[in-house]
Amino acid sequence: MKKIIVFGASGGTGKQVVHEALNAGYEVTVIVRNTEDYIFGHPLLEIIHGDVFEPETFKSAMVGKDAVVSCLGYHKREPTTVYSEGITNIMKAMQAEGVKRLICLSNGALEIPQDASFMVKFEIKNILQRIFKYSMADMLLMENILKDSGLNWTVISINKNITKPSSVSRKDLAEYIFHHLFDEKIYKSKVEISY
Repeated sequence: MKKIIVFGASGGTGKQVVHEALNAGYEVTVIVRNTEDYIFGHPLLEIIHGDVFEPETFKSAMVGKDAVVSCLGYHKREPTTVYSEGITNIMKAMQAEGVKRLICLSNGALEIPQDASFMVKFEIKNILQRIFKYSMADMLLMENILKDSGLNWTVISINKNITKPSSVSRKDLAEYIFHHLFDEKIYKSKVEISY
């Protein structure tokens, strides 16, 4: 039986990943700051009150896990280190317990696709990258940290072509994450998905 741990499990995508894994018979541990987000019970679900900024709250939960999923999110326009510091703490806990597989989320607007239309390039550069400049800068730092981690990481970047910025449903995103948890073809790589 596969055992996974999910960070950011209170968000829409995180909850969907948990749902997919439980339905498949996986043992799932969620690390959440607010345990009230998980009032339902399931025999294969373990709920741990924790925070990515406090690694001692989840360090022991990493024991025996086969994979880690990070659906961490930050939706404010203020400076943050939730991605870079969060993934660093997760990574250290993984390395301490010999856990190698990690999937995490990023944003397709970190880079401007060369083949994008003028309007899409304008939207990414002048709207998205300005509004979310702090979170995007931290996501980029997270991606660079992962490259040197030695883990079997995959960064899933949502909506490379930002014609519809929220077009990928959480359910479809979660299904992709779950079905590629142990897909060696995407180890140590960035995968960009959109409709």
